[in-house]
Amino acid sequence: MASRRSRRLGSLVPFAAAVVLLLLIASAAAAAAGSPDRAGPARPPLVLPLTLAYPNATRLPASSARRGLGDGHNPNARMRLHDDLLTNGYYTTRLYIGTPSQEFALIVDSGSTVTYVPCATCEQCGNHQDPRFQPDLSSTYSPVKCNVDCTCDNERSQCTYERQYAEMSSSSGVLGEDIMSFGKESELKPQRAVFGCENTETGDLFSQHADGIMGLGRGQLSIMDQLVEKGVISDSFSLCYGGMDVGGGTMVLGGMPAPPDMVFSHSNPVRSPYYNIELKEIHVAGKALRLDPKIFNSKHGTVLDSGTTYAYLPEQAFVAFKDAVTNKVNSLKKIRGPDPNYKDICFAGAGRNVSQLSEVFPDVDMVFGNGQKLSLSPENYLFRHSKVEGAYCLGVFQNGKDPTTLLGGIVVRNTLVTYDRHNEKIGFWKTNCSELWERLHISEVPSSAPSDSEGDMAPAPAPSGLPEFDVGLITVDMSINVTCPNLKPHLHELAELIAKELDIDSRQVRVMNVTSQGNSTLIKWGIFPAGPSNSMTNTTAMGIIYRLTQHHVQLPENLGSYQLLEWNVQPLSKRSWFRDHVVSILLGILLVVLLTLSALLVLIVWRKKFRGQAAYRPVDSAVPEQELQPL
Repeated sequence: MASRRSRRLGSLVPFAAAVVLLLLIASAAAAAAGSPDRAGPARPPLVLPLTLAYPNATRLPASSARRGLGDGHNPNARMRLHDDLLTNGYYTTRLYIGTPSQEFALIVDSGSTVTYVPCATCEQCGNHQDPRFQPDLSSTYSPVKCNVDCTCDNERSQCTYERQYAEMSSSSGVLGEDIMSFGKESELKPQRAVFGCENTETGDLFSQHADGIMGLGRGQLSIMDQLVEKGVISDSFSLCYGGMDVGGGTMVLGGMPAPPDMVFSHSNPVRSPYYNIELKEIHVAGKALRLDPKIFNSKHGTVLDSGTTYAYLPEQAFVAFKDAVTNKVNSLKKIRGPDPNYKDICFAGAGRNVSQLSEVFPDVDMVFGNGQKLSLSPENYLFRHSKVEGAYCLGVFQNGKDPTTLLGGIVVRNTLVTYDRHNEKIGFWKTNCSELWERLHISEVPSSAPSDSEGDMAPAPAPSGLPEFDVGLITVDMSINVTCPNLKPHLHELAELIAKELDIDSRQVRVMNVTSQGNSTLIKWGIFPAGPSNSMTNTTAMGIIYRLTQHHVQLPENLGSYQLLEWNVQPLSKRSWFRDHVVSILLGILLVVLLTLSALLVLIVWRKKFRGQAAYRPVDSAVPEQELQPL
């Protein structure tokens, strides 16, 4: 499993000369141009500073008043989510930019306000999932020209942006405008929008696999604010994260019908630039924690952020929650966490089946200020131990000495979360996110994705979950744009490369079939269990498939790129007694044959030995007369 990433909300870093001025007008600046930004990869104490903005922060032209959730006429953009919260540390979606379109995998972040991708001119950008954006190849691209409302480049010809985050990663570049398309399932037509074209990135932004960030926070550069200002969507968006071991999910930009039993909490945009809720109490196994309700209402209040992995509570609340859960699972054995760098609180002996965890771990309820209650199942506060089967660890941590309560993605797994910005409230509805449209009785919509972004062969989708069984074999059909004769000498090298990228032994990856198709080669790979084991766990198989479907494997330049056409997981076959003992049976048969042949050989030798000897006869016994033969 990839290293676990817990993201922290960041802040913009202003120029030193502007700090004093911004402190005097912090609330006004936060409302006009400030916004929270993305989270970072650590579990140390969390600090949530107020967002500070440059005095000449880029502003978009004002337009018509925002449309509300209930206008009933606007389409929405349905977009699939990929990756996995605990494996990757984030969820991504696919965004298509330019004409012809260029595809990017962007981290969905409700705490960031700018959407940006690596630019072709980037001098300091990491190796990411997709090629960098090339403005020269898009006929609809135009730079955002320098003006009084933005920070300009050295030539004072184009607007720039800069973001620096709490974990000391950063992104900077120029602002451009182009056509954005939202994928196959979106009924929203492609729209022009402003985005960042990166020229420099550092820290986690440099090393992460995803291409960039899709900012959903409050701010005029946010993709949400731009689409709402255009009047093409309602002022609302929704996120639905897959459950434990499932990953993926769905995002909707714009309004959608709210389920009748969705629970809501007020969200105050004036108090904080972050999306916040009014948390009043936490119940464990039906019993309220003995806490002052004000503990969840200090500083920024209770912040909900899609870019944060885990949940963080103030010290007093964390201790009470940890003790309450621990007391309810005293039958389980406490063990060390999977990462020695953290003092995780883990329990062994709960079993592998996620659906049965509620029989062992207590239910948790979050009670909002309006009295409505969000019920959490164990998967909403636990994560699976990566080294001990059937063990789980608390995904809730102490937020250092910071009084802020921060709820990350783990809390809302298998929960539809609607950020109704127009009505200043956030809704929660427990559901199976992999079956969201069926549960809401919403039909699929025709594709609005640009045609040039799709090849002749559709790529394989990311897995939406595997049944609970021991995996005996993973087969993968891969298309590589190199002809078969040129590829055969590199198959062994390619197998080792795939094994390295998937973090498995090279002996587990074997070529099962190779065929040519036009100018490309189709390869069927078999990925087998490691070592003497004849099976792999469901979690291990999911991790391998995710790395493949999300293009974690980077091929050498001479082999070009690849497309994953199909993957299949085969359960460990239930072998009969005969198959389990076939070797012993064959050895037994061989031994019987050898013994039989040996006995026959002895019998034949014995007969030959005694056949030539005359039988004993008495002296006076009669003998037949024999004729003497002449000499």
